[in-house]
Amino acid sequence: MESLDPRVGRLGIPENWGTLEPKSNLDQLETFEVFSIMKENKPFTHVGIVHAPDEEMALVFAKEQYGRRDSTLAMCIANSSNVLVSPFTDNNQNLYDFLEPSKALEDSVSEYQVFHLYKRGKQHQHVGEAEGKGYEDALNRAKEQYDGSKPVLNIWLIKSEHLLSTDEEDAQIWATTPEKKFREATDYRAADKIKRFKQEKA
Repeated sequence: MESLDPRVGRLGIPENWGTLEPKSNLDQLETFEVFSIMKENKPFTHVGIVHAPDEEMALVFAKEQYGRRDSTLAMCIANSSNVLVSPFTDNNQNLYDFLEPSKALEDSVSEYQVFHLYKRGKQHQHVGEAEGKGYEDALNRAKEQYDGSKPVLNIWLIKSEHLLSTDEEDAQIWATTPEKKFREATDYRAADKIKRFKQEKA
């Protein structure tokens, strides 16, 4: 293999070295979207992603990654491949204003969870449910239910059956430390202790 880098040249790599083979199953983990409720009377809000081999492990990883430090009341996950992501609009343009009538309708009606993005740089928030014969139909039905005065820049739709949520027993994990203050460095007041120690030694 010819290279301008002398370190590569010294390796003596043949021109036809190596072949690219298809990756085997589970060679790479799947991506799951994580949603959390952090305060009473607040909606599920997207908090990030985790990589896991299946949805059960994804929920375990989500609890550890996003429930260990932040105040948490409930959590759910969905495989990223099951999330319909709408196009983005510019600021102050409502995506619902650009929807076209549904064309491809499925045979049966499914329930979808609707998540809105109201501001770039923020996270999607759950606003409710919509039924439809496919994603397009559900998106149009969501317009009838949730198209308010606030511009929606982007929409996520997820079939309800594709969401895995924590249950009441899981809530006990977070009940004893609702604010997770023992995790905050400022609560140890290390700077105050150091200052007091210096004063005592002076």
